[in-house]
Amino acid sequence: MPPRPARKALNAYHHGDLRDALVQAALHEVELGGPEAISISALAKILGVSQPAPYKHFADRETLLTAVTAEAFRQFSAMMRTAIEKPSKQSKLSRFAQLTLDFGLRRNGIYRLMFASRTMACAPKGSELHSAAMETFELLVEALEAPAVGLLRERSALKVWASLHGVVMLAEQGLLTGQVAHVSREELVEDIVEETKLALSVAIEAAGKAGR
Repeated sequence: MPPRPARKALNAYHHGDLRDALVQAALHEVELGGPEAISISALAKILGVSQPAPYKHFADRETLLTAVTAEAFRQFSAMMRTAIEKPSKQSKLSRFAQLTLDFGLRRNGIYRLMFASRTMACAPKGSELHSAAMETFELLVEALEAPAVGLLRERSALKVWASLHGVVMLAEQGLLTGQVAHVSREELVEDIVEETKLALSVAIEAAGKAGR
C-alpha cells in the first residue's frame, strides 16, 4: 500500500466559512486515519476556534460525518465526471472502474467513510448525502453506455459496484495479491468490466426479442 499522505497545515478560513472549513478539515483527517479519526474537539483545535463553535453548525459528530461523506461523494463524482467525459480509447466503464480501484487503495480512509461505514446506511432518501451518493451511482449507469431497457442498466451497475467494492476491500486487507490466478488487481477489474458489458448486451438483446 502507498504511504498515507503527510499531515499538511490547513489554510486559514475566512469569517463565516467555519462550516466548510470543518468539513474540509475533517476530510483531511479522514484521509489520514479513516472515519474513526474524526473528533469535533480536535477539529476545533486544528482550526483555532473555541470548542463550542463547531456545534453552531453541527449538532454532533454524526451530523458532521454525514456532511463530510456527502462532500466526499461530490468530489468523487466530479473526478469521475471529468474522467469519463474525456476522449479515450478506454470505455467509460473501464475508466470508472479503474479509477475507483485506484481511489479505494490510494485514499482508503475516505473510501471507507463513503462505502464501508454506517453513515451512508443511516442517510434517509432525499437527504443531502443520499442525493450525493445517487449522483455517483447515476454516473456509473451512464458509464455503461447502454440503452435504457427496464432496469437492466441499474442491475448491472449494482453488480459492478459490488464487485469493485469487493476487490478494493480484499486488496486493502492484503487478501487479493493475484498470485493464485496470476492476475493483477487492474486485470481483474478489467475482467469485471468486460463480463458486465457482455452480459448487459446479451440481456438487452434478449429483452428486445421478447418484446417483439
